[in-house]
Amino acid sequence: MDGSQQQLDLAERVTRAIGFGMMHAVWAEVQPDKVAIFDPDGRTRTFGQLNANANRIARLLREAGLKPGEGVALLCTNRAEFAEVMSGAMRVGLRLTPINWHMTAEEIAYVIKDCEAKALFADAAVATAREAAASCPDLRLKVAIGGAIGGFADYDATLGQMDATDIPDPLRGYTMLYTSGTTGRPKGVYKPSHPGPAYSHDYDREHDLHMCLGPAYHAAPLMGDVRRPLLNGVPLVFMDKWDSEKVLRTIAEKKVTNAHFVAIMFQRLLALPDAVKRSYDVSSMKTVSHGAAPCPPEVKRAMIEWFGPVLSEYYAGSEGGAGFIIKSEEWLRKPGSVGRRPSKDAAIILDEEGNECPPNVPGAIYMKVPAEGFEYFKDPGKTQGSRKGGLFTMGDIGYLDEDDYLFLTGRSAETIISGGVNIYPQEVDNELIKHPAIEDACTVGAPNDEWGEEVVSVIQLKAGHEPSEKLADEILAHARAALARYKQPRRLEFVEALPRSEAGKILRNRVRAPFWEGRARQI
Repeated sequence: MDGSQQQLDLAERVTRAIGFGMMHAVWAEVQPDKVAIFDPDGRTRTFGQLNANANRIARLLREAGLKPGEGVALLCTNRAEFAEVMSGAMRVGLRLTPINWHMTAEEIAYVIKDCEAKALFADAAVATAREAAASCPDLRLKVAIGGAIGGFADYDATLGQMDATDIPDPLRGYTMLYTSGTTGRPKGVYKPSHPGPAYSHDYDREHDLHMCLGPAYHAAPLMGDVRRPLLNGVPLVFMDKWDSEKVLRTIAEKKVTNAHFVAIMFQRLLALPDAVKRSYDVSSMKTVSHGAAPCPPEVKRAMIEWFGPVLSEYYAGSEGGAGFIIKSEEWLRKPGSVGRRPSKDAAIILDEEGNECPPNVPGAIYMKVPAEGFEYFKDPGKTQGSRKGGLFTMGDIGYLDEDDYLFLTGRSAETIISGGVNIYPQEVDNELIKHPAIEDACTVGAPNDEWGEEVVSVIQLKAGHEPSEKLADEILAHARAALARYKQPRRLEFVEALPRSEAGKILRNRVRAPFWEGRARQI
């Protein structure tokens, strides 16, 4: 059998296995001793070990009484166990929700309960794990990864008791990620019919290596740097925290070929001394994907000059959508664009009355609902509120030029993007107004040269209270106690009255505008 026929046969095997969540079993047979995951602490997992632990986890979940369609929560840093739990849950028909471990215990508990998780796998390095789990009485199974957590079973000891052979009756599961909304709590993007990543003939499996820089619980790193390469028999190297020189050293030493970045990572790499940048060979990089956060054109141009024309920008969301993509050469012809509209019905720009905007006129970006559909978990109101017919919006503003290229000119006032992370200000406001001196609060994103945006809260005080440095310190301390660090206001502004509509709603756009006066809010 020649090589091309072998590749076709392998593609058929993997594609068939994807339908049952067993794709890692194929690679465990084809290349059992090849390293699948390089962990930050130097540990490794082969494809054989990854598949064996996935089978153990699958049996453990079934023994705990979990049925297809029920939820599993994963609170884990970037390490091999993340992929093992994901693979195990998704081969017995379960709904896996990776959780942002930077959140507070109360925020983590909300997601565990909202996704209706019956099992929780938690990294002992996440200090809030025990407290979060303590308020979730519906958990039937709690397993601690990488150390002890009171009331949790030990990951290695527990799996050591389970059968590692391939389960005979697999059933494909799916992931449900939580996306930052515009008001209230985050909501799960429920897509049980989503096919996930597919087998690809584009990989050079002898040499390709993905690097996962961002938290694996985020949609883009999860899909592009964890799920897609492992499904295709390509290993990944996990990074657990940002270190600019270490990133370059890892690329050079391991010959990394693929990675996902956000703009602030580019900026930090570019800020390194020229001598440091020149000392590492980055020529192995084939694809540098980026999105999720504003990237100043001058930063992107500098990265292309350094890494070569390997940058590939995308515009999409956890919900799916049109899938705008633009490669480096194309971007240099259309700087600032996030890609050409794939088809006329894939996305349109609508004005406030719902009419389609002509070229170069900004409006709300609406994209075609994916064929497999989606809904916000247990929130039909939010689902319907985001849609117009067969279209949906993530609240972004932009325009299509005369050549059908999309340019983002702003985001809805309700969404802050800081360092690639979405923050919805209503949640910040909800905590701030609990302070006894605050009448009302309006949190917005203000420009920040490093992070893209920073969180600023504009405060209206109750009668009898006057602005002061002491009061500001008290309010910020109150915020620190209630909110995850990345959501906390970096500064406060006091006003006599917040602007409101006739219906009494705070006009967040008007509050935000002075912070951006004189500079474009680049996306």
